[in-house]
Amino acid sequence: MSAAASGGVRSVRAALRRALPYFIAAAVCIIVGGALAAATAYVTTQKTAWATAYIVLVGGVAQAVLGAALGWIATHARMPVVWTAFVLWNLANIGVVAGQLTGVIALTFLGGAAFVIALILIIVATLRAGPAHPVLLWAFRIVVVLLVVSTPTGLVLAALGR
Repeated sequence: MSAAASGGVRSVRAALRRALPYFIAAAVCIIVGGALAAATAYVTTQKTAWATAYIVLVGGVAQAVLGAALGWIATHARMPVVWTAFVLWNLANIGVVAGQLTGVIALTFLGGAAFVIALILIIVATLRAGPAHPVLLWAFRIVVVLLVVSTPTGLVLAALGR
């Protein structure tokens, strides 16, 4: 194997190492969301419909996108930052869903705070982006910043919905 090919294989392995936890957790969320939808199909409430959508879209799809970005855009990200963001992202989702389903708004707000911190860590991880395409990198960062800015809006709406 040539040195260039060997470097390419290492690069793909490193990208997968950063992205894999996100992909696995995203798959679990999509399956759980689907199971929740199936289990509540005939007795759906506003809360269970919301929880299903949140788990699939935020816990699943958004997490997979974040994992892909961290894997292939943030090629020089430090693994402790990637892992901390991963843990906070998932704790945030658990907090938001649990808070909304139980009506404990403080839990929703704690989840929202963890969500913002996770997103900030993801921005930090992209500061050492490596050879990513600059337009993709900045587009990704803008989307993450929009999520950070919109989170308080979602928390206010959650509080007003009580």
